[in-house]
Amino acid sequence: MGKATGFMEIEREEAVDRDPVERVKDWKEYSAPFTDEVAERQGERCMDCGTPFCHIGMEVGNATSGCPVYNLIPEWNDLVYKGKWKDALDRLLKTNNFPEFTGRVCPAPCEGSCTVAISEPAIAIKNIEQAIIDKGFEKGWIKPRIPEERTGKTVAIIGSGPAGMAAADQLNQAGHSVTIYERDDRAGGLLMYGIPNMKLEKDIVTRRIKLLEQEGVEIVLNTEVGKDITADELKEQFDSVIVCTGAQKPRDLIVEGRESSGIHLAMDYLTTATKKVLDDKTVVPATLNAADKDVIVIGGGDTGADCVATALRQGAKSIAQFGINPALPLKRTSDNMWPEYPQVFSLEYAHKEAKEAFGEDIREYSVLTKKAVTDENGQLKELHTVEMIKTRDENGMFVYQETPGTEKVWPAELVVIAIGFEGPEQPLLKQFGIETNRNKIDATYGEFDTNIEGVFAAGDSRRGPSLIVWAINEGREVAYAVDNYLMGATSLPTVLAV
Repeated sequence: MGKATGFMEIEREEAVDRDPVERVKDWKEYSAPFTDEVAERQGERCMDCGTPFCHIGMEVGNATSGCPVYNLIPEWNDLVYKGKWKDALDRLLKTNNFPEFTGRVCPAPCEGSCTVAISEPAIAIKNIEQAIIDKGFEKGWIKPRIPEERTGKTVAIIGSGPAGMAAADQLNQAGHSVTIYERDDRAGGLLMYGIPNMKLEKDIVTRRIKLLEQEGVEIVLNTEVGKDITADELKEQFDSVIVCTGAQKPRDLIVEGRESSGIHLAMDYLTTATKKVLDDKTVVPATLNAADKDVIVIGGGDTGADCVATALRQGAKSIAQFGINPALPLKRTSDNMWPEYPQVFSLEYAHKEAKEAFGEDIREYSVLTKKAVTDENGQLKELHTVEMIKTRDENGMFVYQETPGTEKVWPAELVVIAIGFEGPEQPLLKQFGIETNRNKIDATYGEFDTNIEGVFAAGDSRRGPSLIVWAINEGREVAYAVDNYLMGATSLPTVLAV
């Protein structure tokens, strides 16, 4: 695979990002794709390792290691290196329904477990993947695949995120009639409204949705199952139902003053901003607009970074991002060895932009928010915090302790809470009578069936908050289970029945 000594001779190259000063003036993708020449050169670095850990797709050290959709990475790296782009696309699409999404927004656990990454920078797998699928669309190689025969079986899928779309794609190709129900005004789930346009332009999402519709998948928008159509009606009308609603219940911040005007959940903030990008007639409420405000984002993850980038584009006066954990080390530590996902310090796109705008890294580490304070009109004016120390107790569990004397007051007119999600929203599950376990749908991975006959679950609603590649994995695998349930046998691919 690749050139036998390529990884020894060729250095890793990164995609060329647009100038941070310029890109914050618009909402277009911040990064330019690889050229053919760069992609072929980077594919040459793939070292033909005996065991390609890049596609092991498993949990190692409480984090994902390798590709959960088991992409045949060394194979399409080699084909790109040799200039066989069409063959590379065919290999990529064997395992991944939506490389145009994963090539842009996946955190690339494949690169963390790349064998080259033991001692050198990993193969640029994610950027090569994007280059392959983008060329596929550019050349017109990707066309609607219309099933030749229909089985007469019907499947309803609740939720149009990556898990729901992957399940729909697979089951439609198996010949079933698939209907996706989406409560929002546009399909795509978090791909549409949870990830900002500068990471994933929405015409890319819309392009895939239109392709699914051309292939025979019906998508019903502005329809909330449980309200606009009941669980019983859905079970009566369809032979099987798959719940792919995601883990949409946000984790809230419980502090004094939480009810203050100006404190919002990340998804509300990001959704409103994206709707404005998609339709300039959309009115953004003043409390959700960062323009000329002191902004604080609470939460140190990717969603928090997306909120920072959004606030920059809205014209925030100042921005700080709080994380409760200390800064990550510059290099892997002894308890984070390959092939685990590398827990190391990085400067994400939003932080590069903020550093250019404000002259320093806007992230604050080991910070606990204690209370929010308003002015005489009830408007948010400041946050009170204290620094934390993170240690392990006698049982090896992490504990956090406040550090006396580190209290601080921060000016704040807009606060965005981005501290994760608890699990799926419960009213729909209760209407179906679906049992849960630790705030997740109780359905065994590999079987995906709930306690209700004919009702299955996949993605974050079953797994809990996770990566887009796990959502696609579960969408593909639940399709295998449902096809087998409906037909007594299945020809759909799976990695679970080996």
